Amino acid sequence: MHKVSFIGGGNMAAAIIGGLIASGTQPSDIEVVEINPDARARLAARFGVVTHTDVSLARLHGLVVLAVKPQTLPEVATALAPRLDGHLVLSIAAGVRVADLSRWLGGHTRIVRAMPNTPALVQAGIAGLYAPLEVAHGARSQAEAVLRAVGGVVWVEDEPQLDAVTAVSGSGPAYVFYLLESLEAAAEAQGLAPDVARQLALQTFFGAAKLALESGEEPALLRQRVTSKGGTTERGIAALEAAAVRQAIAQAVDAASRRSAELGDGLGRLA
Repeated sequence: MHKVSFIGGGNMAAAIIGGLIASGTQPSDIEVVEINPDARARLAARFGVVTHTDVSLARLHGLVVLAVKPQTLPEVATALAPRLDGHLVLSIAAGVRVADLSRWLGGHTRIVRAMPNTPALVQAGIAGLYAPLEVAHGARSQAEAVLRAVGGVVWVEDEPQLDAVTAVSGSGPAYVFYLLESLEAAAEAQGLAPDVARQLALQTFFGAAKLALESGEEPALLRQRVTSKGGTTERGIAALEAAAVRQAIAQAVDAASRRSAELGDGLGRLA
């Protein structure tokens, strides 16, 4: 792993830093620019990385990860622009498009955009990545290695597809938590104790996802194997179908994708 500079030291940056160090990167090869003194202190104490208060004080390694809030990125990028010379910039700022970031960076084009998700906090994330055609394979591999430190990665060919990635995996943990809440509440309504209901719901989701991942089989086939004709699961699935749950999930993803595009349009209008 190459040396890495993080601009921003929030939760996602901390997760990635932890993953990189666990994967063998030396703390001395990581620096973080973070304006919040408490966050700087936590990062230094937890990981032993070098921290700075301002971009102007950073050594700025060849791989720069932008991990600041999207609305602050124009100001951050403007300050960073004069110091870029062949650097690879990996942006994990949600919704900020490559063209807009390039403009704020004074025309810099060596940019990879990524959409990670919150399970990265426990090294179980999935990130969607996009890079323009002019970004070489080696640079793409460097960016990919950073995100692989906290989970899996997928590449998309067209940047607008990151709106769908945002809607599926970025927002997806909230959908799963919503379903967990619902299954837990349904278990309690059947007379199970709250702690039992929670344990059953959590382990069922975890186990089913683990089975799907490790078997490599289609979810539809796995569902069919659980669904015996005339049995309890068949009756439950029929109730879900009658309630149009499948369509509701599709509507949720579509709504989130359209909102992601709207937010990208708005961020693009920032100075």
